[in-house]
Amino acid sequence: MGLVLDGVRRDVGAQTHIHETTLRLPPGTMTVLLGATLAGKTSLMRLMAGLDRPTSGRILVNEGGRERDVTGLPVRERSVAMVYQQFINYPNLSVFENIASPLRVKGLPKAEIEGKVRAMARLMQLEPFLERMPLNLSGGQQQRTAMARALIKGADLVLLDEPLANLDYKLREELREELPKIVRMSNATVVYATTEPQEALLLGDHTATLWEGRVTQHGPSTEVYRRPQDLITARIFSDPPLNILPVTKRNGELLLPGGASASATGALAGLADGDYQVGFRAHHLGLRAMAGPSLRFDGTVTVAEITGSESFVHVECAGFRWVALAPGVHELEPGAPITVHINPATVFVFDLSGGLAHAPAFLSAA
Repeated sequence: MGLVLDGVRRDVGAQTHIHETTLRLPPGTMTVLLGATLAGKTSLMRLMAGLDRPTSGRILVNEGGRERDVTGLPVRERSVAMVYQQFINYPNLSVFENIASPLRVKGLPKAEIEGKVRAMARLMQLEPFLERMPLNLSGGQQQRTAMARALIKGADLVLLDEPLANLDYKLREELREELPKIVRMSNATVVYATTEPQEALLLGDHTATLWEGRVTQHGPSTEVYRRPQDLITARIFSDPPLNILPVTKRNGELLLPGGASASATGALAGLADGDYQVGFRAHHLGLRAMAGPSLRFDGTVTVAEITGSESFVHVECAGFRWVALAPGVHELEPGAPITVHINPATVFVFDLSGGLAHAPAFLSAA
């Protein structure tokens, strides 16, 4: 079953929680809703589920090539399963019975329920806890129980609202690997909300970026990441945060803050004269001189975070705070002088309205 949002809008009093949105989500795919807290991800999911009714627009399901309007249909009459970040289980039922409950409602035979529950418990690493009550579980175990109950239901639409946020790192990585397999096997339409760009790239066939109740872009996840159509989308899809530098292009020169200038080389040479904002991700800010043309900035270290195989180096240059993601261990003291380098071929260029004026050609390729 596919899902279509056709011009859907949600107002609550004088506030607009979801601006007019049109999305088409095909069956057997996972669409990631990516955005900061309060961007509108949960509000959009509640509309998809039928928990809230849109102020305007329609919600359609595509069944066998035919679209059916379910805008006013209550959630209990839809084939929907939903998991929130705040896990919800039946406290008076064991883990086994929590997971089995949707199958018992369907009236499946006892032996079939037993097999399906134990298979799902193995996937979610819950086998040792099947006889326990939810209140005797850790937070992560309770969340896995809620996810298992939702996934075993076999719903046509599965909504996962930051479901891995409360899990430990190792289990989170394992479930990130397993979830796409479950989606392909089930042929369900799966929507997954997250604040983490990395999860969108790992999980999503498609990503919709959200900002203040608006979908800023929707498409294949790698394409949205590689070619954001505006500055807001680029910021949503960058972690660490996108580094920004205002520049003015004039007569073949880039005029930089503080009175510095540099030659406009490569694709930047083709920009019309005017004011722009240059954006570049942390792994494109180098700590060493680069081969070929580059923009060089002298600054100071504000903090260096060593993660093991790489370091996040926060620097202040030209009055701006940037983050460099550098391979290896870099033990740099706060306040130490540093020179950083930007390859013009790796930058995004946005006009003053925030629209994309230039994307790196090597990033735009599929």
